[in-house]
Amino acid sequence: MLEGKILVIDDNKGVLSALELLLQSEFKTITTISNPNKITSITNLKEYDIILLDMNFSAGVNTGNEGFYWLKRIKEIAKDASVIMITAHGDVEMAVRSLKEGALDFVLKPWDNKKMLATIKAAYQLVNSRRQIKMLTQKEKNLKQIINQHQKEIIGNSSAITDVLKITRKVAKTDANILITGENGTGKELIAREIHNASERKDEILISVDMGSIPDALFESTLFGHLKGSFTDAHEDRPGKFESANGGTLFLDEIGNLSVQLQAKLLTVLQNREVVRVGSNTPIPIDIRLVCATNNELHDMVEDGTFREDLLYRINTIHLEIPPLRERGSDVLLLADFFLDKYTKKYHKIGVRIHKSAESKLLKHNWPGNIRELQHTIERNVILCEDKLLMANDFLFKTPSSNTIQTADSTLDEMEKNMISNAIKKHDGNYSAAANQLGITRQTLYNKTKRYEL
Repeated sequence: MLEGKILVIDDNKGVLSALELLLQSEFKTITTISNPNKITSITNLKEYDIILLDMNFSAGVNTGNEGFYWLKRIKEIAKDASVIMITAHGDVEMAVRSLKEGALDFVLKPWDNKKMLATIKAAYQLVNSRRQIKMLTQKEKNLKQIINQHQKEIIGNSSAITDVLKITRKVAKTDANILITGENGTGKELIAREIHNASERKDEILISVDMGSIPDALFESTLFGHLKGSFTDAHEDRPGKFESANGGTLFLDEIGNLSVQLQAKLLTVLQNREVVRVGSNTPIPIDIRLVCATNNELHDMVEDGTFREDLLYRINTIHLEIPPLRERGSDVLLLADFFLDKYTKKYHKIGVRIHKSAESKLLKHNWPGNIRELQHTIERNVILCEDKLLMANDFLFKTPSSNTIQTADSTLDEMEKNMISNAIKKHDGNYSAAANQLGITRQTLYNKTKRYEL
């Protein structure tokens, strides 16, 4: 027996009895009424799955207008219910009108019991399918809201960051492609999320992809998806990041780490606005807002031939440069307080404060690792602190060794080359450890060693 609730409305009590007898062994709840005026007084009308509605209730009237009137009233109250019209005086024109005005089906009296039962069961399955789709849609919406809400706050009131935020919120309303640049640890992904949350796509998802962490062999599968059996480990069909972000925002971090060959494949997708899964020949249209980020100088890479100029123009409709922490003045203390509150709660050390002398030291530090370095510094000191007050001596910053000090005449490239070389030597060729020390990804480190021929 199905759990469905059926309501039958007909002025012929013989019809009501026949349908009740037919359906009572198939469905859990059968309700019958002979007066349509009682329809609006049924308090739980929305709970009925199927409503069988006669089209004529007045003697001698066969126009069906009464049925159309009550169909409209029912759909206003119980819009998700499936309504099946029944009549002894029907024609094609009346059937077509019934469907146009919201009925699911049209049945003529006298009916065949098997066909009637099949019609009602099909209607019940359709109602269940609609409810499941509605439930899944709502779950998806709730999940997107939860994902989008789990973001870090952009903290700061310096002109350096507020100027960036003004432009961010202005361009967010458009669908223009945005390139975010800045040093490691400056908060490029936070700006990308700010763009998404201030855009018309805020109710959809933001998909973030670290381009530097994707092996070349998995690039197409990860971004464009694949079909089952298209390669050894493809055990099932899987959408790529572009498809997953459809309707929302796709954030491609560290885009400067892509090889020229992969840049060409990415450019093709951005130009055509469609992807083809690995193992397929069928193009899939995509609708995304593209935001990219890098700490590389892409214009210099274009000059070197390591980044495609046409791809740069494609992703760089709007350019946002995120200022380093050393240029944000007292924002250092605002961020320090934020991280202090976060980690004192996490490690159950409520009441720990930063002394004025320590604040002065934080303001004077150059912060080469930017916000990420500040965050780790505060967390480390909260973990290690034994008193309620963090003093200046508690904040220990590494000073450059003699062999890394650069002359005033050194170029930035020379300084970067020496820093990378020293880091690799320090960690005995361990690229992961060297990259971690430098605050960059392993792929970025590989790219830079090739650039400087180390």
